[in-house]
Amino acid sequence: MKEKIADLEEKARRLRVAIVKTLHKSQSGHTGGSLSAIDMVCALYFHKMRHNPADPAWEGRDRFVLSKGHAAPALYVALAECGYFPAEDLMMLRRLGSHLQGHPDSKGTPGVDVCTGSLGQGLSMANGMALGLKLDGKENRVYAVLGDGELQEGQVWEAAMAAAHYKSDNLCALIDSNGLQIDGDVSKVMNVSSISDKFRAFGWNVIDIDGHDMGQIIAALDQAEAHKGAPTAIVAKTVKGKGVHLFENKASYHGVTPNDDELPEALRCLGCCD
Repeated sequence: MKEKIADLEEKARRLRVAIVKTLHKSQSGHTGGSLSAIDMVCALYFHKMRHNPADPAWEGRDRFVLSKGHAAPALYVALAECGYFPAEDLMMLRRLGSHLQGHPDSKGTPGVDVCTGSLGQGLSMANGMALGLKLDGKENRVYAVLGDGELQEGQVWEAAMAAAHYKSDNLCALIDSNGLQIDGDVSKVMNVSSISDKFRAFGWNVIDIDGHDMGQIIAALDQAEAHKGAPTAIVAKTVKGKGVHLFENKASYHGVTPNDDELPEALRCLGCCD
């Protein structure tokens, strides 16, 4: 397992490099939330989820919903690494005519299961997928990554209530809890604490982890799959902009990309000199 974790950690580092290069090239997109979520996305796509890049619509696949759709670069670099499309396509992020839009587009991008971007709606869509799969007697699982800022949306809690009511134990929500949103501290804009207590009160199985500790992420995903009778929320404490000191814990880098002066230092932080 140590070797597996080390492999995933190295892959996450390389995915961070790809995120920084992609966002620098596009000069449009979201840096902080992409870097904070990438360890979880990496663990899902390269360890936990069943999927087939050669057949994106394979019925046996697990489903993934990036509810915090503005972190699309984190999803795109993982899909490219898997082989859903050429890595060269990443350099077309947000370009006119590109299949890599600013938010995930299931109609244009291979491997994207659902369009997202309007915050607060992803858990409802994931819940619908999970319920449908259970009604069909399928064993597929559904994973949704949410930001802590979007928990301010009331629809999240309607979905949480419904998922617990219908005992959707094939649903796992991962909360990217970096404590910042575009307007500043989540606690000051609209305090959502305690996230764990809230999901627990709605009847969910709750697991608290360090969202950058690959061993904890893998263990939590395994625990979530083994838990029966209720959905699981993995509340992951993360750092916005993780991996690059220029961007870490800075709300100003929510929707700002690396400029020409910042790129070399950002890549140096990530162990890349290219």
